[in-house]
Order: sequence, then C-alpha cells, then structure tokens
Amino acid sequence: MTAATRVDLDIDTIHRAYARWAPFYDFVFRAVFETGRQAAVAAAERIGGRILEVGVGTGMSLPEYSRNSVICGIDISAPMLRKAQEKVTELRLKNVEGLWEMDAEKMNFPDASFDVVVAQHVVTTVPNPEATLDEFARVLKPGGEIVLISRVGAEAGIRLTFERWFSPAACKLGWRSDFSWQRYDTWLRRNSDIVLVERRPIPPFGHFSLIRFAKADALDVGTLGVANGSLKSTRNVG
Repeated sequence: MTAATRVDLDIDTIHRAYARWAPFYDFVFRAVFETGRQAAVAAAERIGGRILEVGVGTGMSLPEYSRNSVICGIDISAPMLRKAQEKVTELRLKNVEGLWEMDAEKMNFPDASFDVVVAQHVVTTVPNPEATLDEFARVLKPGGEIVLISRVGAEAGIRLTFERWFSPAACKLGWRSDFSWQRYDTWLRRNSDIVLVERRPIPPFGHFSLIRFAKADALDVGTLGVANGSLKSTRNVG
C-alpha cells in the first residue's frame, strides 16, 4: 500500500476508541494478550532497573513486574489511566513510580531515562509509528532494550489482501491491521545505534510477535544474540 492510499490513525480517533474500550478492556483482552504480556514482562525483567511501559492502558501488566524494578507508565487515554491507578492503589504497588497521561510521540522525559522501554500492542495504534519508535530510542539508556509485543502484517498473499480491506474498520477501532515488517526494517536502517536482538511469534497462533531492540552504544554488538543463537547482522532476522 502506498503512502497516498494508506489509511492512517489520528489522535482523536484513538482517544475515542480507548475511552470506549476502558470500562471492559480487561474483560475482553486479559486472556487474549496474556501470553504476550508475560513474554514482554519476562524480557524486560532480564534487564530490570527503571522500566517505562508505554501504553500502560488499564495496568494489566503492573502487578507482574518484580518489586525490584521501578515502573513508570504512560498512556494517551485518561480513562485507561484511571483504571491503572486503581490497580496501583488496590494492590499497593509501591514499585510504580508514577502514571502519566502522555503522547508516546512526544514524551516529557529526558534522554536516556530508562533501562527498558516496553510497548505492548502500541506501535500499530499510534498516528506516527516511526516517530514513536524514535522516542523509545531517545529515552532509552545505552545498553538498554526496547521490548515490543506487536502484530506484524503480511507481506503478500490472501492475508495481506484481507488486512488492507479491513484497514479502514480497524482504524475506527483504534489500531492498524496492515503494519508490515518492512517499516521496522526501514526504521532500523536509519538508526545505526539500534540493533534487532530477537523477533519471534507468540503462541498459540503467532498473530503477535515479541520484538526486542537493543541500544548498541557501549555494547559489544558481537555478543548480541537472536532467537536461533546466531547474529545475522540482526537486522535481517525473522
């Protein structure tokens, strides 16, 4: 799909969509996203330290982080954040430093503020995914990781045709149905300090993937591995 024909999201659509989802988001998506959520938290905990969860939503992940990690959360949706704050209060999550209403494309954090940036089902739901990824990289410390759970669109075939057909309806619901890996790869190629560490499908059906990027400054890139144990210039994995 060309830039001229691509159906995209806008911030007002996102606000409206997630205000509608907030009251029953946990009921609908807790089980659906559970495996990916656990994989993202486990990946983040391998680094630990100060962790930013972008698109924290209703806070489903917050109780699953180690109490040794310091968790910050942001979301564009105030109704979602209210649900997240209720969890922090009810569960006495003292390791949660704060929750803020904030645009992922324009975060109010200094450079190199976090050891890990986690974003679950976020990249395909923001108006400008590449600008959002740039912000993730900006606030990440050298040696840290960006941990994503994301749906990666088809490159060809019937699934691609369906995703393009469904794209206008998906946007009204608050996400994209046809976000291809090529966009991640293009972003990587213009960010020389970011390398792909891992990309693997999440069971049971593999509709979503765990994607890990590392900020390579101060790292020995040669020690970075991928899921199959080899480093294929990490940019061409998957």
